[in-house]
Amino acid sequence: MSIIKTANEATIAEAAQIIQDGGLVALPTETVYGLGANALDGQAVARIFAAKKRPSFNPLIVHVADVASAQKIVKMDARALGLADEFWPGPLTLILPKLDTAGISDLVSAGLPTIAIRIPAHKVALALIKKSAVPIAAPSANSSGEPSATTPRHVAKSLGDNAPFILAAGACDVGLESTVLDLSGDVPIILRPGVFTAEDLEPYLGKVDYDLGHKDASKDQVKSPGQILKHYAPSIPVRLNAVDLEKGEALLAFGSTKFMGIRGGGSAKDLTDTACRNLSEESDLTEAASNLFTMLRDLDMPENKGIAVMSIPGQGLGIAINDRLSRAAQG
Repeated sequence: MSIIKTANEATIAEAAQIIQDGGLVALPTETVYGLGANALDGQAVARIFAAKKRPSFNPLIVHVADVASAQKIVKMDARALGLADEFWPGPLTLILPKLDTAGISDLVSAGLPTIAIRIPAHKVALALIKKSAVPIAAPSANSSGEPSATTPRHVAKSLGDNAPFILAAGACDVGLESTVLDLSGDVPIILRPGVFTAEDLEPYLGKVDYDLGHKDASKDQVKSPGQILKHYAPSIPVRLNAVDLEKGEALLAFGSTKFMGIRGGGSAKDLTDTACRNLSEESDLTEAASNLFTMLRDLDMPENKGIAVMSIPGQGLGIAINDRLSRAAQG
């Protein structure tokens, strides 16, 4: 059974001791809750993979408290240092060449010569990293393939006994995983979209490309979390760009539902509370991103035969939202 403890000085110290002893702690960040372990301890990192039922070819993100700590793990060129100065702490993960002296478990990087790393913008996460005095590897705190956890309740429901200690600090502000930017080559490439888009990053880098293709792990190298074909998926089917509803479907709306009808008769206003959620009635993409995983979980109920999702604009933060939804639909 999970123990949920509100974050304070005493519980952060308790969590830090668990990390130092090789255990797992679910911790809040500004993006989603993470399942953290000492990134230097291979056995501790292996416990993350076992708890999440996560395939070992899917790398993890390392969380550190400051740039000096990052520079002990990865090679940071002028581009990386400039982005760190502008966007860290924050929801931007950089993929950079791993230093030979890093000491990070090979499980973290799935054997690759690169590490995904960031500084979270959450006071509890930063306090835990500093108190633990080690870099913390932390994927999202949910069973592999499910929607990410954005509240302590989501963590407990998804992982149960596999998340024995949950450090609670309410719901996450952003609600969507960090942007992952690959800086290991000459051309910067976004491998997982998030709050920060190519347009945000290009003033500091020049041209930024996207590689959002779904990876087949049997033949493709997975370099970043969030690239696997089936990801963020509820237990029931997800249908995208819906203009109407089939009988028995739940609705994940965006904006007005005035003209959303049900095939055979009826409209969205006839749906029960368990069968309808609106990411943003005002069509606000930031609000929609923060609600996405919570609302997918809310609608993932046995009485619903599927989830019909209204169209989301494909620009700005909508790129990240549509990326998560397209992977959820593969479930």
